[in-house]
Amino acid sequence: MRDKYGMMSLRVDDSVAIVTLDRPQKLNALTNAFWTDLMALLADAELSYEVRVLVFHGSGKAFSAGGDIEEFGNLGDVPARRRYQERAFSAFRALETFPKPTIAAVHGYALGGGCELTMVCDIVVADSTARFGTPEASIGLMPGLGVVRGLANTNLHWMKYMVFTGAKLDAEEARLAGLVNLVSESGAHLEVALGLARTVAAMPAVALEVAKRILNRGSGEGYDYALEATALLHSTADQHEGVSAFKERREPRFKDR
Repeated sequence: MRDKYGMMSLRVDDSVAIVTLDRPQKLNALTNAFWTDLMALLADAELSYEVRVLVFHGSGKAFSAGGDIEEFGNLGDVPARRRYQERAFSAFRALETFPKPTIAAVHGYALGGGCELTMVCDIVVADSTARFGTPEASIGLMPGLGVVRGLANTNLHWMKYMVFTGAKLDAEEARLAGLVNLVSESGAHLEVALGLARTVAAMPAVALEVAKRILNRGSGEGYDYALEATALLHSTADQHEGVSAFKERREPRFKDR
């Protein structure tokens, strides 16, 4: 496997591939190329005999603040925006169906696409600084993966609360909501996640793969609908206004169209 996949760096230690979201100057905001890079990493990791578990974590102050909103303005016309959504959804689905166990080790912000990335990991460890949120409505969008996959982790009231308000849940609230398995002390998230990964890596891989396939049955329902809906929202006037307001550091002026 390579040691670099776009904004992700990778190293393998005791059968655990440690994937670092490595764009700390932008709070690990996910680039447009991230989704293609993630699928390449997953394809290589699936074929690697030395990798039995993947652990994702962020460098710097956060796990990931979500998609790079400033790059949204560079997506061009509606077909280009739809292709972007197709890549993102395909990458989320590839991570969710990846045959080997995956763990997210979260500190700081896990927002938007960053929060959704944790939803499709098998286990989530968060330290006490972690904040989870789906604030896409603030720029005229919705959490496409979140509305499809979020209900497999949490209940309808929690998901509506997150989507409608854009509220950020702290680590303990996220655990209560079902988004997090374990909460660690500040800074201990990766250590705890790696301890879990080593335990999982010692288990028989075929048994875990079969169990994961069965546990994930039906999890892909709604992906196509959410893809189309999100692609549509990317073409609205309110979405363009939301992105412009973010870039200009001002409050958006939505017109409900």
